[in-house]
Amino acid sequence: MKNISFLFLFMSIAAGAQINRFFYEYKFIADSNNKEDIKKELMLLDIDQKGSNYYSRDKFVADSTSMAEVQKQIKGGGGNINISRRDNQGQVGYKVTKSYPDFKTYLFTRISMDQYKVKEDQKPEWKILPEKQKIGEYNAQKATTTYGGRDWIAWFSTDIPFQDGPYKFYGLPGLIVKLEDTTGSHVMTLVGNKKMAAPIVSEDMEIPGNVRIMGLGGKELEISKSQYKKLWKDYVNDPSKNMREMMMRNGGDNTRVSFKVKTQDGKEISDPNQVFREMEKRTKESLAKNNNPIEPDLVK
Repeated sequence: MKNISFLFLFMSIAAGAQINRFFYEYKFIADSNNKEDIKKELMLLDIDQKGSNYYSRDKFVADSTSMAEVQKQIKGGGGNINISRRDNQGQVGYKVTKSYPDFKTYLFTRISMDQYKVKEDQKPEWKILPEKQKIGEYNAQKATTTYGGRDWIAWFSTDIPFQDGPYKFYGLPGLIVKLEDTTGSHVMTLVGNKKMAAPIVSEDMEIPGNVRIMGLGGKELEISKSQYKKLWKDYVNDPSKNMREMMMRNGGDNTRVSFKVKTQDGKEISDPNQVFREMEKRTKESLAKNNNPIEPDLVK
């Protein structure tokens, strides 16, 4: 019965504007020095006839709400745009897209205020093993691969006829219903799915080119993995470089750029030098606590 229902689903997707949304519980250890702190994020894998999108549900909701606020303020004609930081911004900031049938894969991510579309040049090479087990309600089979600096174990189910999976993983004879690295640092488990109407992206929800908001909107620059690695290394060595350059250009195009941050004790600072020092301090603290990325080879 499962095979029949999913075949009907696939035909429905091909015939109309519908997607199949798969929900994955993502458990990960961000700090290898604090393995007791296991973080959780609900990730979505949306599949249609053109390809798939993998992203954080919480980040999607937060970004959509913030974008609506920006649009409202822009239409109101105010000179300043103020965005309130929400309690739940999502812990996973990246998105991964794959196009069918060639499975061309891109990682959408950010370094400081710049957004990048990083083309993937490595295909997962799988070894399918005879071991089988039940994962949730699905009959699954084991496969292994080495990818991105980690050894991975996948469980895929031919009950779900999509050769796709979470993050950058694909190419097995069924959907990956569970994926984990051999250290147990990153585990993605399918917890549900539903068929739904494809989301409609409105051009009205785009931010004008002369408005730049950190963490929201903007066009991604397409780069290679080697280019991304270099940019990441530069960022780690000098976290405030991007913002210093923006400040130096201040006034050159009749646009005023200013930064304000609050210290841990709640004190607001606006002096550029103090702001940069505070941001460098925060970035280094964040990097120290997020030292166990899903793809270590990308940030070497």
